[in-house]
Amino acid sequence: MRAIILLCLLHAAFGQPHYDWNGPGHGDRVTDPNANSACQTDQGSCGCCLMLRSMNSLRSYFNTSLNELEKVHSQTEQSLNNIKASRTAFSVSLYSDDRFKCFGNFAGNRPVIYSHVFINLGAAYNTNTGIFTVPRSGVYSLAVTLYSDAGAPGNTLAICAALQVNGNVVAASRDQNKNDQEDSSSILVVLHLKAGDQVYVNLFSGCFLCDDNSHFNTFSAFLLYLTE
Repeated sequence: MRAIILLCLLHAAFGQPHYDWNGPGHGDRVTDPNANSACQTDQGSCGCCLMLRSMNSLRSYFNTSLNELEKVHSQTEQSLNNIKASRTAFSVSLYSDDRFKCFGNFAGNRPVIYSHVFINLGAAYNTNTGIFTVPRSGVYSLAVTLYSDAGAPGNTLAICAALQVNGNVVAASRDQNKNDQEDSSSILVVLHLKAGDQVYVNLFSGCFLCDDNSHFNTFSAFLLYLTE
């Protein structure tokens, strides 16, 4: 009898539905967030999408960087073009051959025309007029060397000239005497000049310059920096 009762109880126990500690209908459910995604169904396609997304991100980054580099390159190239366009330098001498020759003496003042060109970068110096026309406003260094020979002892040495800008004397050197058979002097200045200014060496009335290939009368200038 007891055996029959025990069997019935076991059958009833195993026949009951299963409930967790929270009661029926409240059990923890473990779900996969990617259960309905393409990566869950096709991992190959998912990897390809991730690669395309990364490539698009890199492409956008490189395009932005390239645009910045192109902008810097354009600015640098423009600066170099401005520097090349503004290069100005010349150096000229009165004569260049072996023969001893003189320029002057004249009844009035006259611009000195330096016929031999060592360098004329920018072609701002005119060999026909002896005038340097300033191409761009800036600070320039200008130098003039003067040399003359009286020709014989007791003759008057007359070495006198001026550096002029638009007809106005900036600096001058004057030496007239009978004590020296030959002599020289120099003029060196740094000036702020404007575009279109005309710079030249003016020989004073009654004076003369002489040289050969061992004694040069020279006129030179170069741009230090722009002020435009």
